[in-house]
Amino acid sequence: KCSSSIQEWCLGKIKIRPMNIQEQLMAGKDWIMSALNKGGDTHDFKDIVDGVLSGHMQLWMGSNGCAVTEIIVYPNKKVLHVFLAGGDKGYGIKQITDMHDSAMEWGKLQGCDGMSIAGRKGWKRVLESKGWKEQLTILAKEF
Repeated sequence: KCSSSIQEWCLGKIKIRPMNIQEQLMAGKDWIMSALNKGGDTHDFKDIVDGVLSGHMQLWMGSNGCAVTEIIVYPNKKVLHVFLAGGDKGYGIKQITDMHDSAMEWGKLQGCDGMSIAGRKGWKRVLESKGWKEQLTILAKEF
């Protein structure tokens, strides 16, 4: 049985142990910061580091991009939510969509019923081919 710890990823029969999660966070810092700067100032980099290290958030690293997820438990549903994603210009979206199936399988192993993403409008076009559909619109007003 595989641990659900962020220190040990288990997908199917393959185990991947990151050498050092802090090193991975620093390697992805520019991608994370870029996504945070477009995300409404809800979190800073330290919040992401703390969330990943505590296990509340999960870091999905690739060579050209990364994503951060969190599991949200609603009264009627448990969802793997893609909290932020970023990557190298021209390669980041492909890197992140390549992680889609692994993230979906990991979410299923955690008992999730589905996935959600909060992001800019371009994600709709990118993810429709993978069966995603627009469910709602979020509006914000600063004061």
